[in-house]
Amino acid sequence: MDFKTKPFITLFLFLLFSSIFSLTFSAANKPFSTDKSHRVGSSAVFRVHGNVYPLGYYTVSLNIGYPPKLYDLDIDSGSDLTWVQCDAPCKGCTKPRDQLYKPSNNLVQCVDQLCAAVHLTSDHHCSSPDEQCDYEVEYADQGSSLGVLVRDYVPLQFTNGSVIRPRIAFGCGYDQKHSGTTSPPSTTGVLGLGNGRTSILSQLHSLGLIRNVVGHCLSGRGGGFLFFGDDLIPSSGIVWTPMLPSSSEKHYSLGQAELLFNGKPTTIKGLDLIFDSGSSYTYFNSKAYQTIVDQVTNDLKGNQLKRATEDPSLPICWKGSKSFKTVSDVKNYFKPLALRFKKVKNSQMLIPPEGYLIVTKHGNVCLGILDGTEVGLGDLNIIGDISLQDKMVIYDNERQQIGWISYDCDRIPNIDRDFEDDAFPHPYAANFGIFDDRCAA
Repeated sequence: MDFKTKPFITLFLFLLFSSIFSLTFSAANKPFSTDKSHRVGSSAVFRVHGNVYPLGYYTVSLNIGYPPKLYDLDIDSGSDLTWVQCDAPCKGCTKPRDQLYKPSNNLVQCVDQLCAAVHLTSDHHCSSPDEQCDYEVEYADQGSSLGVLVRDYVPLQFTNGSVIRPRIAFGCGYDQKHSGTTSPPSTTGVLGLGNGRTSILSQLHSLGLIRNVVGHCLSGRGGGFLFFGDDLIPSSGIVWTPMLPSSSEKHYSLGQAELLFNGKPTTIKGLDLIFDSGSSYTYFNSKAYQTIVDQVTNDLKGNQLKRATEDPSLPICWKGSKSFKTVSDVKNYFKPLALRFKKVKNSQMLIPPEGYLIVTKHGNVCLGILDGTEVGLGDLNIIGDISLQDKMVIYDNERQQIGWISYDCDRIPNIDRDFEDDAFPHPYAANFGIFDDRCAA
């Protein structure tokens, strides 16, 4: 190479790499695309961990901040606000300090529109626009989180191949209270999947990244997947029912349904139902609950199952001549339940024995349907994780409808691999906690 040409080649290479780096940096930092083709058919997909029993919850790991840090969050379709335990310092936190989120000049001020949305459902109010935006959320199990609203990067990879780092508002909870009847959660926080303005779903939609759709598929074997957007929805076979607005909170309400046992109507009609992935078990009001207990108990007469009153796992349990290992060992003794919705013809949700039974560590089988009135839910009827297992459940906020379909939740649709295969690179690595420099600026 001629010595005199080196400076020109060096300058050319410098300019070339500088332009490439600039484009990469710009694309990685671009919060969203205004191109409509970006969001249509695009979803963000997350691996789900957990189970109904013995853990009692399902979680996803979410990257937050720059550089990113992983936080395991309890998925909750019964609430809006996402929050993480906060290094503020934190009262009632369950994680060591190095796993807590530390704010860094990114507090949301009271003037922010999202702050007004947070304060609609709390007793907190601002005395001046430049104050920090405080929040408080309370849950049906009497737990609560108090903290401050912050905004930070949440790197996401979408099914159309794009990697975006939108800045999302969420709660930094520095005061956690737990019910005396439940153990403190071991997760870092809660991922609110509701349809209120403060939810991550609503924020991603308002940025033009996805359609206002969220769905989950919880495997009866444990694990599953969660998605924002409509890319993974099957083209047929889904049972849809209208979504009803809730007068109190941003719940996913389905309206009134009739309870069936073994395909036959019971005396229970007009059940107002809510889908809640933040609830491990299913809760019915006292009348419906007692009807189910009576139907199941009468149907079990004459077989070898006996009440296991010594098992403290759940209120009603049965034991056999030998210990059970899985629900499959005992499901033939039990009949399916179903919920039939009056507003939509042939709209019915089947709840097989696997959708309302657990097998405990003592080898007994227990009823995973509980008395909601007894725990303070009144006439609220909650369809929890146990009855949502092995179904893809879709909350379509644009069309105001909720759908479900029986599904193999151990595999993500359109991806020919199991979750158990952790070979890299994964197509949604950024969402599964595998953060690489494609997501970094």
